[in-house]
Amino acid sequence: MEKKEFTITEDLLASKGQRFANYIIDVIIIYILIIIVTFVVTIVSVALDSTEIIERLKNIGTLETYLIFFSIMIPYYTLFEAKSSRTVGKFISKTMVVMEDGSKPDLGTSLKRTLCRIIPFEIFSFLSSDGRGWHDTIPNIYVVKKEDFERERELFYSFEEIGTSQES
Repeated sequence: MEKKEFTITEDLLASKGQRFANYIIDVIIIYILIIIVTFVVTIVSVALDSTEIIERLKNIGTLETYLIFFSIMIPYYTLFEAKSSRTVGKFISKTMVVMEDGSKPDLGTSLKRTLCRIIPFEIFSFLSSDGRGWHDTIPNIYVVKKEDFERERELFYSFEEIGTSQES
């Protein structure tokens, strides 16, 4: 008998509202991290009596602003999603990222997903009917409702176990 694989179904997908909440919360967290890093850099600069760094921070340009944002954003999303399948936003909204077979994305896939977020106008890719953005479809990742996903996956594998034990 052919063994069936677990796959993500549409009823497990996070809603557009949950996705939007994830985005807002995660952006707030990223800005908080930027403020903390800036504060630490400022404290170290004052302690070292180096006003050059502080002056540079006062006169920061648009390109540097983006570089600072991305230097915090990329590790934030990549590490959180590779390690736990969740960012702070996803913890709060009770969602998580998974591969199509329900497995946790690896570090490379999480990095690919994060880099796709930088694509210009990527935010508008959520206007599709299924609400999956390019950073979901390119690495083939799904954002699912955690409790529904875990319940459905457990049920699927318990039926698989019943089927294999009856064949023996």
